[in-house]
Amino acid sequence: MEQVEIVQLLVSPVHRLQGRPSDGVPELPREELVATAQVRKGLGIVGDRYFNRPAHRSASVTLMAAERLPQAVSGEADLCLTRRNVLLRGVDIDAYIGETVFLDCGSGPVVLAVRSAARPCAWMDSTIGPGAQRALRGGGGVRCLPLSDGILTVGPAAFGVCTDSGEE
Repeated sequence: MEQVEIVQLLVSPVHRLQGRPSDGVPELPREELVATAQVRKGLGIVGDRYFNRPAHRSASVTLMAAERLPQAVSGEADLCLTRRNVLLRGVDIDAYIGETVFLDCGSGPVVLAVRSAARPCAWMDSTIGPGAQRALRGGGGVRCLPLSDGILTVGPAAFGVCTDSGEE
């Protein structure tokens, strides 16, 4: 088990990056950054656009490493620009595809099956800046299936890999 930091949490009820980037970047409200997010087993993050959506249940929670995130032209690069749910510092989450991991913010572990890469799209060049899509290849985050109910909060968290017995 290691200590990491949850830098940001994003819960967005709307899929904001639709259409073509050439159409212009839509409003990306800062209010969607929250201090706490409720995770439900098999469903996702309560209030998020992918919560309980059949096509997204196995990948309803997205995590990204802060260390992989390029700085935006504005100097700020965050989850509003990438549309991932959890921004972590202190772990290369992209290296855990195929594993089952947990995050524990102090109220019990949230267990997540890391299913696949969250591949960066052309929108990254519009929201973060030119070259961001290329810079994020292999480090755009991961898509996860939540295997337990729990609460994630911004701040320190324990991180670990679950063994077959469910323990770290």
